[in-house]
Amino acid sequence: MDFKLFATVFATVFIAEVGDKTQIATFLYAADSRNPALTVFVAAAIALILASGIGVIAGSYLSQYVNPKYLSWAAGIGFILVGIWTILRA
Repeated sequence: MDFKLFATVFATVFIAEVGDKTQIATFLYAADSRNPALTVFVAAAIALILASGIGVIAGSYLSQYVNPKYLSWAAGIGFILVGIWTILRA
């Protein structure tokens, strides 16, 4: 296993997920005392694993047909547009 790649992916995903809407939704479910915390944790963890798996599969598939440099540009532009949209809606 490439530890440098592992650390980079872990840090990037961890930072991206902290404080996002997924974590807030998970927080709200766990805050309800009627919901067992372990159930909320396992469900959220499995959902994140599946979503990440879809990302890996889609990225691997697309990279066979589209230059990864263009995928990076598209992702970056997408993030910028979402940021602008969020600021304009505030």
